[in-house]
Amino acid sequence: MNLRRLILRQVRYENRDFWRSPEAAFFYFAFPIIFMLTMNLVFAAAFADEEGDLMGFYTPAYIVFGVIMATFTALAMAVAIARDEGLLKRIHGSPMPTWAYLSARVLFSILMALVLALIMAAVGAVLFGVGLPIGSIPLAVVIVALGAACFTALGLAVAGLVPSAQSAPVIVNGIILPLLFISNVFIEVEEGMLVTVSNLFPVRHFADAFQAVYHPEVAGPLDPVDLVWLAGWGLAALLVAWRTFSWEPRS
Repeated sequence: MNLRRLILRQVRYENRDFWRSPEAAFFYFAFPIIFMLTMNLVFAAAFADEEGDLMGFYTPAYIVFGVIMATFTALAMAVAIARDEGLLKRIHGSPMPTWAYLSARVLFSILMALVLALIMAAVGAVLFGVGLPIGSIPLAVVIVALGAACFTALGLAVAGLVPSAQSAPVIVNGIILPLLFISNVFIEVEEGMLVTVSNLFPVRHFADAFQAVYHPEVAGPLDPVDLVWLAGWGLAALLVAWRTFSWEPRS
């Protein structure tokens, strides 16, 4: 079987496995949307005079949050669990090339992140009137795909570093939650030392690039440097994953 067919077949298997747990699949999509709805309504009630500006900021910000949760968080935890349950060991011992399995996991995560971003963008447009300009849609798809690829690679890298499935939630959330707070996702941060710190990490560049596509008149034009940072972090994460990824249970 050629390379393309092998990876696409494994993507179909990943999709089947995903939908075999409808409750988990529901919350996979529902949690980021519920979070976006709740926070938009809370901030709109608390700051009625700035309702339009707040929703304009938080709608694309929580799309970024959803993509990161669907790739980095979900993949790192899923891989750690699969490793401890022996699933990765069985796959490693099968005739399927290991790179084909990992490529399919990465591709499936990116596709699901794109679907989630599309759903959240539609919810933001319908309920809050925060729409993406038609001409910016192709660029937005590219940014989401690049961001999803970057955080999928980071998820694999972190999965290779966590010692067990039990510790994965603590480590993964301990890494990503502080960055979400200082990187223009949960809170708008434009001045001070936190900007300097957050600019070292990919969350800030993903959030700024997506804000620039949604509202260039407010966030400013897209800075290509943000895309370079995302690509650089993704490549670095792949190198780390290649060195640390384990197919054998560690406990």
